[in-house]
Amino acid sequence: MQLSMIHGGSPSKLPKQEGNLMKTSSNEKKKKSVSNSPLTNTLMIGLAICALLSISANILHDDTFSHHDNNNNSAIANAMKDFKSSAKHYRQKLVSQKRQGQSNNNENQEEKNTDDDSNEDVKEEEEDATNEGDEKEQEEEEEEEKNNSNESVGGTTSSTSRIASLKCDTFGGPSSSKAAEEMVYWRDVPSDSKFVSPFKKEKNSSDNQRQYLTFDPDGGGWNNIRMAMETVVGLAMAMGRTLVLPPAQGMYLLGKDKGKQNTHFSFGHFFPFDDMKEQEGLDMITMEQFLSETYGRLRYTETGEVAYPPGNRTQWDGQDYKPLKEWLRNVTYIQHMWKPGDCLAAFPASGNHKDVEFLENAMQELIAEKNNGQVENIKQFVKKLPDQYMGKPVDVDSPPLERLQENLNGRSKLCVYDEAMQGQLVMHFMCYHKMRIRYLVHSYAFLFFEDWRHDLHMKRYMRDHMRYINEIQCAAARIVEALRNHQNNKDVFDTMHIRRGDFQFKDTRIDAKEIIQNSRDVLSKNKTIFIATDERDKSFFQPFRDEGYDILFLDDFHHLLQGVNTNYYGMIDQLVASKGDIFLGCWHSTFTGFIMRMRGYHSTKLQLDGYLDGALPTSYYYATMKNKFAMRDYTPLSGAFFNREFPTSWRQIDKGIS
Repeated sequence: MQLSMIHGGSPSKLPKQEGNLMKTSSNEKKKKSVSNSPLTNTLMIGLAICALLSISANILHDDTFSHHDNNNNSAIANAMKDFKSSAKHYRQKLVSQKRQGQSNNNENQEEKNTDDDSNEDVKEEEEDATNEGDEKEQEEEEEEEKNNSNESVGGTTSSTSRIASLKCDTFGGPSSSKAAEEMVYWRDVPSDSKFVSPFKKEKNSSDNQRQYLTFDPDGGGWNNIRMAMETVVGLAMAMGRTLVLPPAQGMYLLGKDKGKQNTHFSFGHFFPFDDMKEQEGLDMITMEQFLSETYGRLRYTETGEVAYPPGNRTQWDGQDYKPLKEWLRNVTYIQHMWKPGDCLAAFPASGNHKDVEFLENAMQELIAEKNNGQVENIKQFVKKLPDQYMGKPVDVDSPPLERLQENLNGRSKLCVYDEAMQGQLVMHFMCYHKMRIRYLVHSYAFLFFEDWRHDLHMKRYMRDHMRYINEIQCAAARIVEALRNHQNNKDVFDTMHIRRGDFQFKDTRIDAKEIIQNSRDVLSKNKTIFIATDERDKSFFQPFRDEGYDILFLDDFHHLLQGVNTNYYGMIDQLVASKGDIFLGCWHSTFTGFIMRMRGYHSTKLQLDGYLDGALPTSYYYATMKNKFAMRDYTPLSGAFFNREFPTSWRQIDKGIS
């Protein structure tokens, strides 16, 4: 992934993948006999001169050297690469010549074992010389990789190893690496970094103009914003478009201690975008870079006149976003019909028109296959589909129509990414309540891929990359470590998320005694209960203590959160709650939903009971009671998307990878 100036930095180099070349021991005397010969040294000197001449030619080709540092660095790197390749070739040639000479000298020897011994000696010299060259190349590449890994967006460092692990030394612990690694549910899948949408334009194509996707952040609380963000990330990846990140701005309910700490956020403040730059399938840029790249190229969709940003401004961080939002809606392509409640966003397996036609006709094909084409009311037909898959998921690599049938959830049409949309320079996805357009939907519930491998890649991307930054993860790890060491625990604890605050769903607003009554059969008084909550009045929970429950809150661990932005506290609550032995959450809550999904990821990694079907037998809802055991069995997409998370987002998503 190319990533530019997410934190105000400059574009960074992609780090090379680390090798695991084994260094073998060798005979030093034999090394010297080959590498220090006069002919070898002469050839090496000649090659070095050629390399320097090549570098000089490239440098002199540029009239103003100081303005072409990147080009010259590239020229130097290419020349040195050619030099090392040639050097290796000549080393091998020298060994071959020496072997031939020894073979000629041995022609008159009568004993076979002498021939065998001399041949073995030559083989060893050939291997030693090759290994010596490989060792030098490896050392140089490792040094180059080390230097490259220190150059990243925003001045932070990243490497491939960081993606599949959690390093907390620079964030204040926890005290043990085991406690940090316990938080890790994501994986490093090398093949995923090479995935590219079939619709992404090749860099060497005749039309080298990249395409963009812009969007309005959701106007709700953080977990609604996060959910919509995941969806547009999935859309950009599926379309092969460069994702344009909105400018840093205030977010609903994330404005604590304004003036004392940062309250203007970009998505790079929450997700590890620095670690995503090795992903070839998704490019991200800032709004400032987008406005600079497209300056003078966009036109008003109604008049065709050239459209410049409001006030000719390209830097909008911390500014009133409304004028820019209105402008974007007037200069970009908006597909008003793409509403998650009405249709599935469907992506062909390739850019071939036959795949587009297949998806455009998929609903008719499905009806013809299942009911011989005799369907009076297609909406009634699709409404009944989820019942067929309760506890009976289709295989993740099933044919498209089988997977489609399970994922329709009452939707009777597909919104196909066709050639008309594929040709647009900028597609914009807006959050506009007046038009009932809002992407408050899980990415996996809105995007449908004809190719099952594309589907699983998108789901893995959400698991492996759309996770909270290390600072937040490490803060949660410190609290999990403290809970495991708490006096009443034997390395285990239970967790709850009790939603109060401004929650509009009245059926979940029950008092503490009713919560206890609904949870008594699964909670234990022998274990501490960590409660994640937005209830500020902690006396609300006194009935728990009255009944003998040992309860703790994030407030009890402030000493472990020194220097952490308090606007991260809700995310830390989620991560801690995801590690409970038993967990009880709140139906309708997207906060609870993400906890459930992370528990699904952990269950898959640890292969806990029910993981093959995506079931979570130790996860429950305290409200509402009819949904208490909803996570016990596999459930297909059904009902309102935001009510809960579904097993399809974590079940067997690693299928097909090594």
